[in-house]
Order: sequence, then C-alpha cells, then structure tokens
Amino acid sequence: MRTLCASTLIGEFFVIGFAGLVAMKNPDLTPTAVWTVCGVTMLLSVLLCGMLSRPGAVQLGWALQLGLIASGFVVPTMFFLGAVFAGLWWCSVHYGRKIDTIKARWAATAEAPAAPGAPDAA
Repeated sequence: MRTLCASTLIGEFFVIGFAGLVAMKNPDLTPTAVWTVCGVTMLLSVLLCGMLSRPGAVQLGWALQLGLIASGFVVPTMFFLGAVFAGLWWCSVHYGRKIDTIKARWAATAEAPAAPGAPDAA
C-alpha cells in the first residue's frame, strides 16, 4: 500500500505546485498567500509519504484529497484534478491493502515447513 499511496502523493506534489503557478495569475491573491498555502500542502504531501505506515495517515491523506478538491474554488480545473486524485487515492488504498494481504499470505506459505515425506523442491 505504501508504494501506491506514495506515488499518488508525489503526483499531487507536482499538481499542487502547478496549481500554484496558475493561481498566481489571479489578481485577488497575493504571491505570499498562494505560496504559503501551496508550500504547506506540498510539504504535507511529501511528509505523508513517510508517514503512511503510521495510524491516521490514510485519513490525513483523505483530508488532503478534500483540500485538493476544494482548491477548485481558486483554480477551477482543480475540481476535476482533485476528483481524479481522490479516485487514485482510493485505488491506492483499496488495492494496496489487497496486495499487502496477498504478499503476507505468500510469505506465510513460503515460511511454512514442508510436509513430512514430501519431496524437496531443490
């Protein structure tokens, strides 16, 4: 799960940065406000990559997805991109957990001792 979720978060890092560049064209926003918000969310996405194995990280990721969608009020394209990344986040969490389960099952069968009287695989 960590690999899929981290890939999604790194993709979001770049999308947030590009959205900041687009938001700079808005005359109602100051560059300081734009880059403070973008910088904090970009930093959060990178830090979250390292926190994925900790409790609450997935929920924090969902909060980041909601923030990304809400940024569509400033940059309208972000409604679409935020929804796309929320879908990617769901897929990363859902299928990542399935992959982790399959890997754990596979590791358990690899560690299980061979049945007595069974021929060696070597």
